[in-house]
Amino acid sequence: MLPLDVLGPGGPYRSRRQETIHDLPGNPVANLSLAPSLYVTRALKAMRRASALPFDARIAALARAGRAFATETIAGLTPREYQHTVSAVTGIPISVVRDATADIALAAERIHRTVENARPAGAVDSWRDPRAKDGTAVWTPRGAVFAVHAAGNHPAVHQGWFDALALGYRVAVRPSRREPFTPHRLITALREAGFGDEGIALLPTDHNVADDILRHADLGMVYGGADVVAKYAGDPRILPQGPGRSKVLITAETDWEPIVDTLVESISGGGGVGCVNATGVLVEGDPSPVAAALAERLAALPSLPATDERAVLPVMPIDPARRWDTHLRQRAAGTKAWLGGDGIVGDLGDGSAALRPAVHQLDSPFAEQLGMELGFPCAWVAPWDRDAGIRPLRDTLVLTAVTTDADLIDELVAEPTISNVYIGDHPTPWMRHGLPHDGYLAEFLMRTKTIRR
Repeated sequence: MLPLDVLGPGGPYRSRRQETIHDLPGNPVANLSLAPSLYVTRALKAMRRASALPFDARIAALARAGRAFATETIAGLTPREYQHTVSAVTGIPISVVRDATADIALAAERIHRTVENARPAGAVDSWRDPRAKDGTAVWTPRGAVFAVHAAGNHPAVHQGWFDALALGYRVAVRPSRREPFTPHRLITALREAGFGDEGIALLPTDHNVADDILRHADLGMVYGGADVVAKYAGDPRILPQGPGRSKVLITAETDWEPIVDTLVESISGGGGVGCVNATGVLVEGDPSPVAAALAERLAALPSLPATDERAVLPVMPIDPARRWDTHLRQRAAGTKAWLGGDGIVGDLGDGSAALRPAVHQLDSPFAEQLGMELGFPCAWVAPWDRDAGIRPLRDTLVLTAVTTDADLIDELVAEPTISNVYIGDHPTPWMRHGLPHDGYLAEFLMRTKTIRR
């Protein structure tokens, strides 16, 4: 049983109220301490009083922590033991967890590039800059304490708040109770690397206390579904991170057959659990051949335990898997099932099941299913035409546009609700450190002031 303590300004804290975390077959793995409301309030006040490290020290500490996270024993776990634990508990394939470990380390190492890319070209980062003598724009934080309600669908989501640390915020993370191992390991490494107990905190809580973390912070970021986005949409202090609803568009003048590998990677890469995985494929013309090809390729993916090196599909306990199967069948009513119509539960015989891929064909680019995002490889293939325009493509995190139509590309790039546009043969999960994911987080955290001295 691993003890996962609260990591507050006074050091590790083992609370009376704890939650047992189990692996997929139901074996107890860890005890997660839950911070009470009063503890959260006092912790955030202490963090607000704390001073931030100088910028160069923050950048160096992040790099050190990233290397330690990926290569050293932290809180009693080697990297391999940590990765096995995450996979065994969450059902994320072990190879995906391993790749995420390396990705987190690289993000920490390259954080300086990310925040520099985000800074306006006409702004400097300190009033001490010589240019302030004649007047200049200075990039300044909008607050001191940043809170995160983290997601548990993928370990790599935790690199999403590195910008806040690099920019001088003290950061409080409320982990997902599904996967607290990554933030516990990462925050332990960051504290040991130089941020200390008051610079970065892990505050696991129940739902009743969760909003206290946001209430006492200056700014916050919250991951969740459409209900979470709706809850916080009117609060300018909170940045909601909702479903990605990523998509691929294939126009008539392009040939889809050479990019089948890209389509499969877009749908199923990383286990198909990410917000950047494509859930919609829109085809100008007859979508049936595309749906058939996808179904054939995705059907060949094996059902294996998540800790198997060959695993590529997410795994969960069999009863929740059956509920997802029922939910999908209900939502897919009236569509043509190319794959998954006879079930998505790949029973592994140990009380768990792999979630098998599904491919359904829709009659319209405006069908409601096109906005449905599930935590496994599930694609909705729909027809598209020029009369439909970009309306079916809105509210999309990543859009791969396989087209040569420059006017259409202009429209897609200009559309405010499409965050990223990849033109041509590029899978939707493609990312590069230093480039924005859903905009730069610094756009939310920082502002410019005119300073003259």
